[in-house]
Amino acid sequence: MQHVDVNDQQPSAADQYRAAFERLKSNMPVRLPKGTLVTQNNVAREAGTDPSALKKSRFPTLIAEIQQFVSSQEDIRPASARQARIARQNKNRSLKERLAEVSLQRDTLASKLSEADMVILELRGQLDELLKKESKSTVVSLGKTRPPQEI
Repeated sequence: MQHVDVNDQQPSAADQYRAAFERLKSNMPVRLPKGTLVTQNNVAREAGTDPSALKKSRFPTLIAEIQQFVSSQEDIRPASARQARIARQNKNRSLKERLAEVSLQRDTLASKLSEADMVILELRGQLDELLKKESKSTVVSLGKTRPPQEI
Protein backbone atom coordinates (compact mmCIF):
# COMPACT_ATOMS: atom_id res chain seq x y z
CA MET A 1 0.00 0.00 0.00
CA GLN A 2 1.23 3.48 -1.00
CA HIS A 3 1.22 6.31 1.41
CA VAL A 4 -0.02 9.67 0.03
CA ASP A 5 0.99 12.76 1.91
CA VAL A 6 -1.72 15.40 2.05
CA ASN A 7 0.91 18.16 1.67
CA ASP A 8 2.18 16.75 -1.67
CA GLN A 9 -1.08 17.36 -3.52
CA GLN A 10 -1.01 19.41 -6.71
CA PRO A 11 -3.03 22.63 -6.63
CA SER A 12 -6.41 22.31 -8.29
CA ALA A 13 -7.02 23.75 -11.74
CA ALA A 14 -9.14 26.48 -10.18
CA ASP A 15 -6.26 27.41 -7.86
CA GLN A 16 -3.81 27.48 -10.77
CA TYR A 17 -6.11 29.72 -12.81
CA ARG A 18 -6.73 32.03 -9.84
CA ALA A 19 -2.98 32.32 -9.17
CA ALA A 20 -2.34 33.03 -12.85
CA PHE A 21 -5.10 35.68 -12.81
CA GLU A 22 -3.54 37.35 -9.74
CA ARG A 23 -0.06 37.28 -11.32
CA LEU A 24 -1.38 38.94 -14.49
CA LYS A 25 -3.29 41.57 -12.49
CA SER A 26 -0.12 42.46 -10.56
CA ASN A 27 1.98 42.39 -13.78
CA MET A 28 4.18 39.61 -12.44
CA PRO A 29 3.56 36.78 -14.94
CA VAL A 30 5.77 33.69 -14.95
CA ARG A 31 5.03 32.23 -18.39
CA LEU A 32 3.96 35.33 -20.35
CA PRO A 33 5.87 38.57 -20.91
CA LYS A 34 5.37 41.45 -18.48
CA GLY A 35 2.74 43.90 -19.62
CA THR A 36 0.53 41.16 -21.07
CA LEU A 37 -3.11 42.18 -20.96
CA VAL A 38 -5.44 40.32 -18.65
CA THR A 39 -7.79 38.25 -20.78
CA GLN A 40 -9.44 34.92 -20.27
CA ASN A 41 -7.10 33.28 -22.79
CA ASN A 42 -4.02 34.86 -21.22
CA VAL A 43 -5.05 33.65 -17.77
CA ALA A 44 -5.20 30.09 -19.15
CA ARG A 45 -1.83 30.51 -20.89
CA GLU A 46 -0.26 31.89 -17.71
CA ALA A 47 -1.64 28.88 -15.84
CA GLY A 48 0.10 26.65 -18.39
CA THR A 49 -3.03 25.25 -19.99
CA ASP A 50 -4.76 25.53 -23.32
CA PRO A 51 -7.12 28.54 -23.47
CA SER A 52 -10.04 26.26 -24.32
CA ALA A 53 -9.65 24.55 -20.92
CA LEU A 54 -10.77 27.65 -19.01
CA LYS A 55 -14.51 27.32 -19.55
CA LYS A 56 -17.34 29.29 -18.04
CA SER A 57 -19.23 26.07 -17.28
CA ARG A 58 -16.34 24.79 -15.12
CA PHE A 59 -15.18 28.04 -13.50
CA PRO A 60 -18.13 30.47 -13.56
CA THR A 61 -17.04 32.72 -10.67
CA LEU A 62 -13.45 33.04 -11.90
CA ILE A 63 -14.61 33.82 -15.46
CA ALA A 64 -17.00 36.44 -14.07
CA GLU A 65 -14.16 38.01 -12.07
CA ILE A 66 -11.87 38.03 -15.12
CA GLN A 67 -14.57 39.63 -17.29
CA GLN A 68 -15.33 42.23 -14.63
CA PHE A 69 -11.63 43.08 -14.31
CA VAL A 70 -11.20 43.31 -18.08
CA SER A 71 -14.21 45.62 -18.43
CA SER A 72 -12.94 47.85 -15.61
CA GLN A 73 -9.54 48.13 -17.34
CA GLU A 74 -10.88 49.08 -20.79
CA ASP A 75 -10.61 52.82 -20.07
CA ILE A 76 -6.96 52.66 -19.02
CA ARG A 77 -5.84 49.92 -21.38
CA PRO A 78 -3.57 51.11 -24.18
CA ALA A 79 -4.90 50.94 -27.71
CA SER A 80 -3.99 47.90 -29.74
CA ALA A 81 -1.52 48.27 -32.59
CA ARG A 82 -4.41 48.16 -35.06
CA GLN A 83 -6.39 50.79 -33.18
CA ALA A 84 -3.31 53.01 -32.93
CA ARG A 85 -2.70 52.63 -36.69
CA ILE A 86 -6.33 53.52 -37.48
CA ALA A 87 -6.11 56.56 -35.18
CA ARG A 88 -2.90 57.69 -36.94
CA GLN A 89 -4.54 57.23 -40.36
CA ASN A 90 -7.56 59.28 -39.28
CA LYS A 91 -5.29 61.98 -37.87
CA ASN A 92 -3.22 62.00 -41.07
CA ARG A 93 -6.37 62.12 -43.17
CA SER A 94 -7.71 65.07 -41.20
CA LEU A 95 -4.30 66.77 -41.46
CA LYS A 96 -4.26 66.20 -45.22
CA GLU A 97 -7.77 67.63 -45.51
CA ARG A 98 -6.73 70.63 -43.41
CA LEU A 99 -3.62 71.09 -45.56
CA ALA A 100 -5.74 71.03 -48.73
CA GLU A 101 -8.13 73.58 -47.22
CA VAL A 102 -5.29 75.89 -46.15
CA SER A 103 -3.64 75.55 -49.57
CA LEU A 104 -6.90 76.56 -51.23
CA GLN A 105 -7.18 79.57 -48.92
CA ARG A 106 -3.57 80.51 -49.69
CA ASP A 107 -4.19 80.31 -53.44
CA THR A 108 -7.37 82.40 -53.15
CA LEU A 109 -5.60 85.05 -51.09
CA ALA A 110 -2.61 85.11 -53.46
CA SER A 111 -5.02 85.68 -56.35
CA LYS A 112 -6.74 88.55 -54.51
CA LEU A 113 -3.36 90.07 -53.65
CA SER A 114 -2.30 89.89 -57.28
CA GLU A 115 -5.54 91.60 -58.34
CA ALA A 116 -5.01 94.31 -55.72
CA ASP A 117 -1.45 94.87 -56.99
CA MET A 118 -2.79 95.33 -60.53
CA VAL A 119 -5.38 97.87 -59.34
CA ILE A 120 -2.67 99.75 -57.43
CA LEU A 121 -0.47 99.87 -60.54
CA GLU A 122 -3.39 101.15 -62.66
CA LEU A 123 -4.27 103.80 -60.10
CA ARG A 124 -0.62 104.84 -59.79
CA GLY A 125 -0.49 105.27 -63.58
CA GLN A 126 -3.63 107.39 -63.53
CA LEU A 127 -2.23 109.50 -60.71
CA ASP A 128 1.01 110.09 -62.62
CA GLU A 129 -0.97 111.22 -65.68
CA LEU A 130 -3.07 113.61 -63.63
CA LEU A 131 0.03 115.08 -61.97
CA LYS A 132 1.63 115.70 -65.38
CA LYS A 133 -1.54 117.48 -66.62
CA GLU A 134 -1.68 119.61 -63.48
CA SER A 135 1.86 120.90 -63.89
CA LYS A 136 1.07 122.12 -67.45
CA SER A 137 -1.99 124.03 -66.35
CA THR A 138 -2.02 127.85 -66.31
CA VAL A 139 -4.60 128.00 -63.60
CA VAL A 140 -3.38 129.75 -60.48
CA SER A 141 -4.65 128.49 -57.23
CA LEU A 142 -6.33 131.13 -55.10
CA GLY A 143 -5.42 129.41 -51.92
CA LYS A 144 -1.74 130.07 -52.42
CA THR A 145 -0.30 133.46 -51.54
CA ARG A 146 2.68 135.08 -53.17
CA PRO A 147 5.52 136.32 -51.06
CA PRO A 148 5.68 140.13 -50.87
CA GLN A 149 7.96 141.74 -53.40
CA GLU A 150 10.58 144.21 -52.37
CA ILE A 151 10.84 147.59 -54.16
